[in-house]
Amino acid sequence: MARDTPGPPVSPSPDDHPDAAGQDAASPAATGQPPAAVEASRGATTQAPQATAVEAPPEVVAPPAVAAAEGPPPTRAPGKPRKLLYATLPGSWGALIFGCLSFTPSLLPRGGIVQGVVFGITAAIGYGLGVWAASIWRAFADRAPRQPRRWAWLTFFIAGAALYAVGFALGQYWQHEIRKLMGVTDYNIPLVVASPFIAAVIFCLLLLIGRGLRGLYRWAAKLLSRWIGPRAARGVGWVLVVGLTYLVVSGLLLQGFVNLMNSAYGTRDTTTAEGVQKPATSLRSGGPTSLVPWDTLGYQGRNFIGKGPSVSDIEKLTGQPAMEPIRIYAGLASAKGAAAQAALAVKDLQRAGGFQRKYLDVVTTTGSGWVDPALVDSFEYLSGGDCATVAIQYSYLPSWISYLVDKAKAQEAGRALFDAVYGAWAKMPQDRRPKLVVAGESLGSFGGETAFTGANDMANTTDGILFAGPPNFNTLWTEFTGNRQAGSPEIQPIYQNGQIVRFANDAAKGIPPEGQPWNGTRVLYLQHPSDPIVWWSPHLIFGQPDWISEPPGSDVLKTMFWMPFITFWQVTADLPFATGVPDGHGHRYSAEYVDGWNAVLRPPGITTQDLASLRKIISEVR
Repeated sequence: MARDTPGPPVSPSPDDHPDAAGQDAASPAATGQPPAAVEASRGATTQAPQATAVEAPPEVVAPPAVAAAEGPPPTRAPGKPRKLLYATLPGSWGALIFGCLSFTPSLLPRGGIVQGVVFGITAAIGYGLGVWAASIWRAFADRAPRQPRRWAWLTFFIAGAALYAVGFALGQYWQHEIRKLMGVTDYNIPLVVASPFIAAVIFCLLLLIGRGLRGLYRWAAKLLSRWIGPRAARGVGWVLVVGLTYLVVSGLLLQGFVNLMNSAYGTRDTTTAEGVQKPATSLRSGGPTSLVPWDTLGYQGRNFIGKGPSVSDIEKLTGQPAMEPIRIYAGLASAKGAAAQAALAVKDLQRAGGFQRKYLDVVTTTGSGWVDPALVDSFEYLSGGDCATVAIQYSYLPSWISYLVDKAKAQEAGRALFDAVYGAWAKMPQDRRPKLVVAGESLGSFGGETAFTGANDMANTTDGILFAGPPNFNTLWTEFTGNRQAGSPEIQPIYQNGQIVRFANDAAKGIPPEGQPWNGTRVLYLQHPSDPIVWWSPHLIFGQPDWISEPPGSDVLKTMFWMPFITFWQVTADLPFATGVPDGHGHRYSAEYVDGWNAVLRPPGITTQDLASLRKIISEVR
């Protein structure tokens, strides 16, 4: 049976053995003898019994919550500091098993750096769980920790090398299969070779952080025990360390990071991308007679206003006369607050004649004010340019940071803009109103949903909605998928027989339920089976989602399965690289907008050949 006191894999720490006090000669580190020699010498030497047996605490990576239950620190030789980088055998087994399981596939291909990070995190979790399991076993056995036997570490190293080799080989095979599914050709061999070293650094760093927090807890408990009882001291010490950790992480680290990013991206917001120029037409914000000054639009606002298909581009595709599309935008510097920005945008929309067009699209932006050009360009091509699009900015930060800190701003902006547009639109005679549609991608879909209470509200107040890549925390998306019809998969659910709301993995291949009427307002969600933005959730830590237990989508490996803790970190590691894959996979939506808008708008005169040509055009839009 494997023992659970510190052993030699990282840096042996004889001082952490419960019998180490005053017995340096019994320790391999102290005597210079190998463990076998020391064990043999113990058989010939009679030790004086200890007055007090001090239990060696189990080592954990998780901070103060578990550290409080570890008991007092082991005794050691006076003046000799404890070592931080040592490992216990149960913890090492847990780290090995969890680390090897991290090679299993997730949603996207993983490079060497990402695999190293995932391995290091999951190994640290496994280490903590291994130590915790050993402490529970000792509690049932009612005994103190003991040194591993001579063969225990040797067995671990041999088995560990074999398990790692098998896991690494299978991991490379699975990654190759995922790259083949998505058409990814990049494969950096040096980074793959470096992944074990990256994993070791991450693992040791987390181990040190956990032990540092445990040490802080013990110091606080010892200090408090001068004035209060030991049990109360441990409890109060635990609360203090947890509170301090939370304040440091959320108050100093996270808020400091957000402030730094706000400053950096706020400065970038004053710049203009190369090739983007102030419009010469009054049909766009920032142009002649516009109520919104060009220099207040922000970086992404100027990109949105300064680009897009021309009249000749649209006519070339459709073969019919076209109009110049209207684009309206209000940046953070254009007015104070979302309500004021929305009001200004509506006034500029009225000035430009946006309410006299056939289609009016209300778009909620993502983090920094970005509007997906493929989303809007597809809309303008399919409408023949007889359309207007309006959007406002609510943050300087990119989406991946806005997920953490600006979700409320996205909701406020989405609701404020739609309410302002709808208020002016509803006052118009019914036969003179444009068709009012709503669109948003990623965090934009989250903000766009906020304007509605449910499917019926969507149908009663709009003529169509197109959302792409909805985050897993979207309120209405969660309601629709959670109440889907029995037998329909989570990756492409059927809600209320598809009367209003439908979902598509690839709209060009069909939107279920096929053959069922889809009259009136159409609400369509585009979502890839391999999009981690759609499927990431904290619930992955302890619960298996339906999308993993059900048959996988076309670009997800069948060998992917759910594991507590591990799957969560794997999908979390997929998030930063969600757009680093070819179109049609991950969080890359481009040509799908063509078929999505075609389904929602049902524009007359658009042929199959027109759609094929437009897909090719949109797939090149960046």
